[in-house]
Amino acid sequence: MCEGGPVNQDWEDRVTAAWATFDDYPEERAHEFRAVIDELAAELPDGSPLAPFERACAWDSTGHSDRAAPLYREALANGLSEVSGYKGRRAKIQLSSSLRNIGEAEQGVKLLTPELDALSDELDDAVRACLALCLSSLGRDREGLSLVLGALAPHLPRYQRSMANYARALVEPAD
Repeated sequence: MCEGGPVNQDWEDRVTAAWATFDDYPEERAHEFRAVIDELAAELPDGSPLAPFERACAWDSTGHSDRAAPLYREALANGLSEVSGYKGRRAKIQLSSSLRNIGEAEQGVKLLTPELDALSDELDDAVRACLALCLSSLGRDREGLSLVLGALAPHLPRYQRSMANYARALVEPAD
């Protein structure tokens, strides 16, 4: 449910179906894909945070971080995290990536750092990866590498403890 009216499963299914066709649109037809998303977003009530979120995703996915960033901000300001905690977290990850792409990596770091302490979900590694990229853009490569190694360690068939320790050692002060 979003302010102004419900978002039903049919709408969500149609959005999912639209995104499933994304690869059918070559770069020169990206505007056609964005039009599909715009039509779906236009069905939502005024003030819905889902509309700017979906539009932001479409701009972002077609290489326009500069157009996506304000829409992600609008979606978050309109309460996207309250409507869908998952989509709210995705918006923060994607906004931080867009901010990095437009030269505002410091803002991306500020946005994602609190997400390191958020409730754990399947987006944890994406948080760390995007935060690592933002940190690297700021010349803080050791911190970024530490995050990536820490995210990778649990997925390894062996060496989990070693990699986790190495990740910590990259950012801990030397004795």
